[in-house]
Amino acid sequence: MLAAIPPPSDPRVLVGTSHADDAGIYRLDGDVALVATLDFFTPIVDDPYTYGSIAAANSLSDVYAMGGEPLYALAIAAFPEDPKLLPMLGDVMAGAVDKTREAGICIIGGHTVKDKEPKFGLSVTGRVHPDRIWHNRGARPGDRIVLTKPIGTGVATTGIKWGIAPKETENAVIESMSLLNAAAAVAGRKAGIRTATDVTGFGLLGHLLEVMEGSDLCAEIRHSEIPVFPGVRELMKRRVRPAITGWSHFPGAEWVHRRFGIAPVPGGTRQNIAYQQARVRFPPLFPEDEVLILADPQTSGGLLMFVPEERADALARALAEVGQKAWWIGRTHPMASPGMPRITVV
Repeated sequence: MLAAIPPPSDPRVLVGTSHADDAGIYRLDGDVALVATLDFFTPIVDDPYTYGSIAAANSLSDVYAMGGEPLYALAIAAFPEDPKLLPMLGDVMAGAVDKTREAGICIIGGHTVKDKEPKFGLSVTGRVHPDRIWHNRGARPGDRIVLTKPIGTGVATTGIKWGIAPKETENAVIESMSLLNAAAAVAGRKAGIRTATDVTGFGLLGHLLEVMEGSDLCAEIRHSEIPVFPGVRELMKRRVRPAITGWSHFPGAEWVHRRFGIAPVPGGTRQNIAYQQARVRFPPLFPEDEVLILADPQTSGGLLMFVPEERADALARALAEVGQKAWWIGRTHPMASPGMPRITVV
């Protein structure tokens, strides 16, 4: 699809579509560049206010992932013309307004259309110094790899949709998806990092691959250090027939689930790993469920930051000062040969 969009010819465009970065960057002058991004999606939770809050946090994340600070947002909404559902749009907007207010900005306009399925998100404009842009390329050999949120939202939200997710899992995932990446971005700027991205639809492996290929490096990540939301691994072992999840009391329902059910794995997870697995080396007998978790599409995921060894302590201190959790999951290495896997999981 992007092939239909010609590369920008304006020299003021510092970041366009050529490197799959998280947002576009447009230079205004020597000290200020605008960060521009847009994101929206269908509901992933039942509560409309929470949906609006998560959608806003997810949209804002791309500005933080470029090292920028948000300035303002426009709302994008598609909603059914149903008298019973339309009032919920006000709750969705309220969740987004509160989240943008938390980020220190306002929603100053937007656009809505009628649609059969609800969709909501924001177009966010931010600012960044042209010399301090974070890219999803430019990592260096020996950089430590830092992740600021657990993974597993795709499996968890599918489990929530099917009514099988434990309350502990639901609460942890909703809290994380609603959390702004603002504090992590502040810490990264203070430590002077240059390379980062946020973990979203391509999963941890996909976004890490983008950085490794853009930087012509490979990475070794420690499976034991990668955080996963509580209950996600247990959900992966469940087998459910989604069409009958509301009929759990009819005779034989449990047998039907066990015999014909499927795990709560989003379709995007299998699409991701089918595209990624040729460039990833897993340990012998590595469980399929763990592979799928690493490729699980994330909503409002954390930042994936790359920090040189000499700045690692500074980043750790900066993260602690802002109260931001972080996991040090691996390290980058030079490509010893063209046939090496881009990512090795140990």
